[in-house]
Amino acid sequence: MKILAIGDIFGKTGRQIIKSDYFSELKKKHQIDLVVANVENATHGKGISRKHYKELKGPKDKILIDAMTSGNHIFAYEETQKLINEVPDLLRPLNSNPYHPGPGSIIVEKKNKKIRITNLIGTTFMSMAAENPYFALKKVIDLKDWDIHLVDFHAETTAEKNALALRYDGQISVLWGTHTHVQTADERILPKGTAFITDLGMTGPAYGVIGANPEGIIKRAERGLPAKMVPNEDEKDKGQFNGVIFEFDDATNKVVNIQRIRKIF
Repeated sequence: MKILAIGDIFGKTGRQIIKSDYFSELKKKHQIDLVVANVENATHGKGISRKHYKELKGPKDKILIDAMTSGNHIFAYEETQKLINEVPDLLRPLNSNPYHPGPGSIIVEKKNKKIRITNLIGTTFMSMAAENPYFALKKVIDLKDWDIHLVDFHAETTAEKNALALRYDGQISVLWGTHTHVQTADERILPKGTAFITDLGMTGPAYGVIGANPEGIIKRAERGLPAKMVPNEDEKDKGQFNGVIFEFDDATNKVVNIQRIRKIF
């Protein structure tokens, strides 16, 4: 079993990469069985619209992404509040406000395996109020209803991601981080068997400031003046793809290999 996890898909550039021949060939070359992607930045850098959900999902005979996770920007568009209850594969953070619609953990089936996907959000330097992620994850772990359990921890700090992974080492299959848009080079299998990487990185513009046009970001940082964050969609910026392939032993359901993928076009 090979599962591809894709870092935050950002704006039009990120969506185009997912629909590109490069992505199709990548899946074919590595014989990918399941694709999970974080899509909270898919629509103009914040949120995901119904239109862009369909675009990233792809046609029924050629599914692009099997399951979509998110983070603090998931409900940037009001329409997503309805969409998330109408589709089976779009998640919001499990430990976010309990009044938020949609699931925070789902099960999908591939190759006769039950694969649980859980989406969590961090509490350090994060604007969204959230329940303690340890409490939320433990409740799901106690269900013991999966063969493989994947966790997308959408969090700001490296220590926060490392600590959660180590706490539940051996009790979940994989924990990967999202949110910072910068791929880390610390992929490893922890002592009790859980695979871990601090951040998958971002799939979107390559030469902005974590996806955004640098002019507005620099204006805010240098001059302390308000400026709108917009995706960096310069024609010369062909984008980047960041993701990680986790290969599982079909007999033990343990990760046996981790491969980072980083491509600047």
